Amino acid sequence: MATVDDTAADSLIRVSESITAIEESIVTTNGGLDVFYLLFAGTMVFFMQAGFAMLCAGSIRMKNVKNIMLKNILDACGGAVGFWTVGYAFAYGGSDASKITFIGNADFALLNVHDGTSLIGWFFQFAFAATAATIVAGTVAERCKFEAYIVYSLMLTGFVYPVVVHSIWSSSGFLSAFTDNKFFGSGMIDFAGSGVVHMTGGATALFAAKILGPRIGRFYDAEGRELPEPIIFPPHSVPLQAIGTFILWVGLYGFNPGSTLGISTSGYADVAALCTLNTTLAAASGSVSALFTDSLLERRRTGETMYDITMCMNGALSGLVGITAGCSVVEPWAALVIGIIAGFVYICWSSLLVKLKIDDAVDAIPVHFGNGMWGCIATGLFASPGLVDAAYGTPNYGLFYNWGMGNGNGKLFAVEIFGVLFIIGWVGLIMIPYFFLMNALGIFRVDAIEEEVGLDIAHHKGSAYDLTEYDE
Repeated sequence: MATVDDTAADSLIRVSESITAIEESIVTTNGGLDVFYLLFAGTMVFFMQAGFAMLCAGSIRMKNVKNIMLKNILDACGGAVGFWTVGYAFAYGGSDASKITFIGNADFALLNVHDGTSLIGWFFQFAFAATAATIVAGTVAERCKFEAYIVYSLMLTGFVYPVVVHSIWSSSGFLSAFTDNKFFGSGMIDFAGSGVVHMTGGATALFAAKILGPRIGRFYDAEGRELPEPIIFPPHSVPLQAIGTFILWVGLYGFNPGSTLGISTSGYADVAALCTLNTTLAAASGSVSALFTDSLLERRRTGETMYDITMCMNGALSGLVGITAGCSVVEPWAALVIGIIAGFVYICWSSLLVKLKIDDAVDAIPVHFGNGMWGCIATGLFASPGLVDAAYGTPNYGLFYNWGMGNGNGKLFAVEIFGVLFIIGWVGLIMIPYFFLMNALGIFRVDAIEEEVGLDIAHHKGSAYDLTEYDE
């Protein structure tokens, strides 16, 4: 016959088992929630491919629309295969916070990866890799060979970009803020990729555009003589540009808040919410800044006030790129300032490219390279102590805050500058010889006649638009 003590003991055992089961259920639920969160955020990032497609198609001439749309689709296809086979392994394979390595060396083709958290992590990171590749496609539109595009895109997503990711985001990267041996005692803060994604793609675009040369008639005539004034090729569809801009803006709400890589951990929701607010403010202020600054400059040149929607759209994208690095560690007022300056940076870089006679068909270099650089620098200036502690747990803050505290600690700012130089150096080291080699082999640029006729007719069985008139 059971005693009172036996009954109490049985009750305690059952309560303990129930608590254990509840704890296991919470862990499972939280894991599922984080997987769904990354699925949602990654899908939004991947949907940015549609935004790039619309923006690029609208920005170029009608005779090349099929060509640029096909390249955007294949960015996703090539990026998926390249990042699955080697890219993800080079970026994150074998990461160990106690060791510093230049490149990952495990999990090729995800052979030993089976858990949902890691698999959805691959999907999220693949969407970022595809974004980096798409930046280049717009810049070299209307004169780059299809074969060359495939070759350089695979190199970028399979090797060049993963090394940058490993160096800055992997726990084994020498610039990582997540390693035990932080560079300069700080590590680089690039929360969602102003440098890792946008600068890498933008630097590749810059080198490609310089080596490939401008479109026929942009800066030189058919005989190679310099034109008195650069010729502007107007976009064939402003509505497509505007739609693409809005899609990219929406996609950044997956890009930036999603970079928490989870939502169930205490404090992550607060970080994601701050990223959302800062992303919105930077985009809005960047758009207004570029629009009205350009209008003032136009009035000074011509005496007339005009409002250029292209400046409005690219200003918004510039603000989005500029806030990406520091969206989790800057206060909302700083996000507004970062966006305003991003509009100025865009205008300056756009003008500089024209002076240097570098032809960027969609102005991707000013948006992604110029403002990717600014985003990293801005983080080194505006990173708030409390927010850095919450997101990274490091004692190094923005230079302005350190000046205010009177301690002169510029470690974070110095690391951000070094990170910018590293990205430019690494991309240039690999991609400049790569582009020169393709150019020397004659596989980089299309024939002049094909360029004049249009790549849609020359390579894709006709125009993207059926303009045939039919009798009723």
